[in-house]
Amino acid sequence: MNKDQLFAFLQHITPQKTLSRLVGRVAECTNTPVKNVFIEQFIKKYNVDMSEAINEDPNSYRNFNEFFTRAIKPELRPIVEGEKAIACPADGAISQLGNIEYGTIYQAKGHSYSLTELLGGDAELSNQFLGGKFATVYLSPRDYHRVHMPLDGKLVKTIHVPGKLFSVNKVTAEQIPNVFARNERTVCIFDTSAGPMAVILVGAMIVASIETVWTGQVTPFSKNVQTWDYEKLANVELKKGDEMGRFKLGSTAIVLFGKDAVAWSESLSAETPTKMGMEFGQVAV
Repeated sequence: MNKDQLFAFLQHITPQKTLSRLVGRVAECTNTPVKNVFIEQFIKKYNVDMSEAINEDPNSYRNFNEFFTRAIKPELRPIVEGEKAIACPADGAISQLGNIEYGTIYQAKGHSYSLTELLGGDAELSNQFLGGKFATVYLSPRDYHRVHMPLDGKLVKTIHVPGKLFSVNKVTAEQIPNVFARNERTVCIFDTSAGPMAVILVGAMIVASIETVWTGQVTPFSKNVQTWDYEKLANVELKKGDEMGRFKLGSTAIVLFGKDAVAWSESLSAETPTKMGMEFGQVAV
């Protein structure tokens, strides 16, 4: 067993949710010495560039989570202009992107996963994305951890899918089958100029919670898939570049479009670094 296989094995036997809840409590701690040490060590370990933050003083944050989800200076992340231009949703790096073929999405060499499973088992919904495009963006610990709208969109529904909390870095993508369709996640479906668009926020090991701007925390402790129909609940419309969600302790965002709806930028490929707001592709319809 090599070190990557050992890392994957240990995740299977780790009490994922218990560990994540414990770390979440520490991340919410407002005790000044505790939270300051936690933040300072994190900045040092991951070489976080605080000059990009609106609030550059790490000791002024109320707790670690407030620091981790810090706002960034808007001028450092300009939103690509043009009605057909698609904005990158997050800082990080491309994990994979390409076509949704035969109802499956490519994860890593030797691994693909089901589109329908990713969307919480909703076959009717998954039909809207058959033959379409997907892009997976991994947010590392040092990155800006808010997720923004790729296009103007009206929220249609959200789906919370309970699941595991495997880490979602390159090693686990290569070692653990179906990791994105097994982990806890929140699926957000929007109506856009390119047709239906899904932005999926995938949880991971020690992620304290996932939030959206319209509901706040959306990771209820439930064993059942939960769906909220926003065509009946509320009118939620967001512009390209608007914040739509955030991770407390990081993870992955997956974007889906339908068949012949968009074309990804030719400059993008696996492991390409990304910045929120950069050109991600073009609407083709």
